[in-house]
Amino acid sequence: MAADERRWSLPLEADGSRADVAVMRALVAQGVAVTRAAVQRAFAAGLVCVDGVPLRPAANLFKPMQVDVALVAVVPLVAEPESIPLAVVFEDDAIVVIDKPAGMPVHAGPGHSHGTVVNAILGHLGVGADALPVLAGNDATRPGIVHRLDKDTSGLLVVAKHAAAQEHLAAQFRTHSLGRAYLGIVDSVPRWTTLRVETGHARDPADRRRFTGDGGGRNAVTQAAVERKLHAAAIVRFTLQTGRTHQIRMHARGLGHPILGDALYGHAPADSRVRDAIAGLGRHALHAAELSLRHPDGRVLAWTSPLPPELASVVVALADD
Repeated sequence: MAADERRWSLPLEADGSRADVAVMRALVAQGVAVTRAAVQRAFAAGLVCVDGVPLRPAANLFKPMQVDVALVAVVPLVAEPESIPLAVVFEDDAIVVIDKPAGMPVHAGPGHSHGTVVNAILGHLGVGADALPVLAGNDATRPGIVHRLDKDTSGLLVVAKHAAAQEHLAAQFRTHSLGRAYLGIVDSVPRWTTLRVETGHARDPADRRRFTGDGGGRNAVTQAAVERKLHAAAIVRFTLQTGRTHQIRMHARGLGHPILGDALYGHAPADSRVRDAIAGLGRHALHAAELSLRHPDGRVLAWTSPLPPELASVVVALADD
């Protein structure tokens, strides 16, 4: 990122507002077309200053001040091939199915411009980003991508090699006709054996990084089934009937059984043995274990992936049998 050459010196009133809110308001009053994200980037880059000292975005303004502001221009990200090992479980001329490790983002975004599944796929295929299709509405950082897994969710992911395959797969995601099941290790043992969860899906007003089922929006449907009871925990099989962002993590939280290790939707387990079992895990305990789809050639294909070693170790540590 680089600072925009346009700069402003703005008077801010002493009205108790947060600095980021006041700066946004002052820029708009100057006729500047600006977004909240652009203001946040400027604060993060230290480009909102009083007498050369960066101002904190959450600082409340109780005295008038003159601030100097420079906006931050986002440099467009370009997906490039990188030599990154991939666990390929299926590949032909239409699709690639991989077993993604936890910690690998699917595509570039804030804070991770490299080391993504896209970078690894391009390196694996030995092609540039323009060799793979981009779905309508997506940007150039997502060639071949049809669906995503959260950065710290491991498991099965399919990537399309050409436009016809991508649209064929995208249609199945739109109609929810693919089969996708996840294994999650949840906090405490549910009293139910199977459960169908249907909620709304909208941004959580208490934390915009999260989603909530209480705020309306689109519907989200998950089928949950207890696979194995552990000590103060359980392995739950979550089957997606819709595919909303953070859907399983949101529903697990709403059920009172958050995914272990989930820093955004979870909490510190009350049981000390559970806390010890996930100490140092460094990820949430959610794994995309099953994927089935109709291949562009008409075949119905299915794959399974076992829990990765770090999650299998948690199960061993909490096993009561």
